Amino acid sequence: MQSYNISKSNSFYAIGLSYKKADAEVRGHFSLDNDAKAQLIEQAKSDGIESLLVTSTCNRTEIYGFAQHPFQLIKLLCDNTKGTVEAFQKVAYVYKNKDAISHMFRVGSGLDSQILGDFEIISQLKTSARVSKKEGLLNPFLERLINAVIQASKRIKTETEISSGATSVSFASVQYIMNTVEKVSEKNILLFGTGKIGRNTCENLVKHTKNKHITLINRTKDKAEAIAGKFNLVVKDHVELKEEVNTSDIIIVATGANKPTIDKSLFNSDKKHLILDLSIPKNVHNNVEELDNVTLVHLDHLSQITDETVEKRKAHIPLAERIIEEVKLEFNTWLETRKFAPTIKALKHKLQDFASTELEAQRKKHTDFNETQAEVISNNIIQKITNHFAHHLKDDSSTDESLELIKKVFQLETSASNV
Repeated sequence: MQSYNISKSNSFYAIGLSYKKADAEVRGHFSLDNDAKAQLIEQAKSDGIESLLVTSTCNRTEIYGFAQHPFQLIKLLCDNTKGTVEAFQKVAYVYKNKDAISHMFRVGSGLDSQILGDFEIISQLKTSARVSKKEGLLNPFLERLINAVIQASKRIKTETEISSGATSVSFASVQYIMNTVEKVSEKNILLFGTGKIGRNTCENLVKHTKNKHITLINRTKDKAEAIAGKFNLVVKDHVELKEEVNTSDIIIVATGANKPTIDKSLFNSDKKHLILDLSIPKNVHNNVEELDNVTLVHLDHLSQITDETVEKRKAHIPLAERIIEEVKLEFNTWLETRKFAPTIKALKHKLQDFASTELEAQRKKHTDFNETQAEVISNNIIQKITNHFAHHLKDDSSTDESLELIKKVFQLETSASNV
């Protein structure tokens, strides 16, 4: 990556952990809420990190960024979560340069999702990129890369059937309910938490279960009311949580808190309850399993549910991978041009210096010197020369040797700053 003049002295890394090796409890230790992300970004800026993108979902927590050593990014993560370096090393992955680029493509394209074809991650990557750009932590390389990943994701979604049908964890939870609960349309359902996963789950509940007995509770009531109004559902105050828990047959928890929001102390009836915890870290305390009338299911179990549609989607993986390679080739072509951009820029400045010196000499020699016309001609010639060199370098298999020759002939000093 250094040879492309993307960074003065750093490499591009992707560090993180996902559902593949880290269970829900471990992922919870490394999860980042919005406040923790903001603190991490501020620490990164004070540490001199030049470009960074942070994402934390129920399935993964990742940092993409430039560093002299990946430990700089690992330390940022551990300093702002409950996780430790020792725990991270047991379940984590670290990718560098080209491997880090390939990893982001697979993640953003839904090929690395816990449920194949789940494209919710791409919107989270977009949000992370907007935050980094606002904070001045999105250099041209990382911005171009995220845009390329977005392009690949769009193409895969439209040109393949890898996302045919519903693919998200929120749908998997509804699918599980429909497959395991008899007469689901007659059951009392409580949805606790109306963030993004909660909203998506609510929509799937209404669409697929035909249930008229769905109640929403959220700490911020107006957020629940906004969703309830769309689907004509009931909203209750947070203070009524215990009562609603005990009258519900099915409880879906998507609260996204840093500690459990549901535990066995809330239950005081013999009524049977099915609880689905869609939160990372876990928001339902394990002690509810001590109750004989409670069944607890976590999203890691839901994500293992496969059906014929998922199997059919697997057949489209090769096409999706071809699309990724096509878009990645375009990105790498752009990346190659960054390799010689500083030299072309320096060459252009050198030629402009030559032109300025010559124009000044001609002004002194000729009283009728047409300065405007001379500048237009010289600028056109300079542009043609630099374009000619740029095209040669783009098509040259020995770019490094050509760059050194150009620098030597024109006595150029190029800047290694971001381009």
